Amino acid sequence: MENRIALVGIIVEDIAAAEEINRILHGYVDYIVGRMGIPYRKQNVCIISVVVDAPADVTSSLTGKLGMVEGVSVKTVYSKKQ
Repeated sequence: MENRIALVGIIVEDIAAAEEINRILHGYVDYIVGRMGIPYRKQNVCIISVVVDAPADVTSSLTGKLGMVEGVSVKTVYSKKQ
């Protein structure tokens, strides 16, 4: 299966979920191009953006696991280039 670039947007509403999020992301380290986290103290949330270069099923697996974490919302945008 061919790799696609994707941007995974993560909003963390429960800071206690950070350890689980990092554990999941560490399992996909071979596919992660980069990540950026922004604490938004005014709303008491953290926003994390992760760029991956992976087959679509790997990206779906990553986002599925992240989405099952309590207090976490996840959305993915794929590059049109295949």
